Amino acid sequence: MIGWDISAYPVEENAVGYASVFGPGLFSGRTFIVTGGGSGLGRCNAHELASLGAHVEIVGRRLEPLEKVAAEIREDGGSVGFHHLDIRDETRVTEVVAQILNERGRVHGVVNNAGGQYPAKLETISAKGFEAVIRTNLIGGFLVSRELFKQHFRSHGGVIVNILADMWQGMPGMGHSGASRAGMLNFTMTAAVEWGAYGVRVNAVAPGYIASSGFDTYPPELTTWLRSLPGHVPLRRLGTESEISATITYLLTDAASFINGVTIPVDGGAPLLRTGPLIELPATGGNQPFNAFHRSIAPKVLGEETS
Repeated sequence: MIGWDISAYPVEENAVGYASVFGPGLFSGRTFIVTGGGSGLGRCNAHELASLGAHVEIVGRRLEPLEKVAAEIREDGGSVGFHHLDIRDETRVTEVVAQILNERGRVHGVVNNAGGQYPAKLETISAKGFEAVIRTNLIGGFLVSRELFKQHFRSHGGVIVNILADMWQGMPGMGHSGASRAGMLNFTMTAAVEWGAYGVRVNAVAPGYIASSGFDTYPPELTTWLRSLPGHVPLRRLGTESEISATITYLLTDAASFINGVTIPVDGGAPLLRTGPLIELPATGGNQPFNAFHRSIAPKVLGEETS
């Protein structure tokens, strides 16, 4: 497998603390909400924000993963709360946002990370299946953002970071996800204009092929495809959860105060290889992964490195 270094993903037993590139105490006194914080990218980002002194409120549909991540963060000395929430439920979103604000008094930003999809050809996707992905990846993020704006950000300002995907050339095999992510791109730009004057910045991060626990949710017949992904990236490797989290974290900082309405791709240049290069590229690359997450777990589906 091209460029895959399994040693870049330490096991949980080697936990020593999140090695963020940002300064300790950067977010002291600040509160952030991370949706989908019970696994994958959300789990990683929640850990990084907490390691920088923030209080993090993680939300998600499944209670057990939230409890586990909250226990991890507390064990590492961080401050965290969690809420069992399906972001597609408008009434519950309104209630949970109000509850968090009542408990914390102030929320400085939200990371709309929660999302999901499944591989399928367009012709096989039912209306119910298409709608479920749209509601999770687009409507849920809209609801959380809207309620934070109405209940708090309109008067106090804040930062919204949405999570998209590499969907600029379509997403064959995941058309429902591509449609929802494209919608979130437009929502990001629209909200940046409508809410900017209130001190609210709205941006997005678009991950490329990132080695995360989500890989293990795909069916076995996609294993070969997953293991081939580094070969479709100019840097000849997969990205790490830490590389996404670092970009999100930067957008949440004051240093990004004049960045509004943009989407930052973190994809190793993969979209540039969609039609294949005219020259032969090296089979392996020298670009090394950045992995700051002391509790990161390598996707099992990737297995051992192979040539």
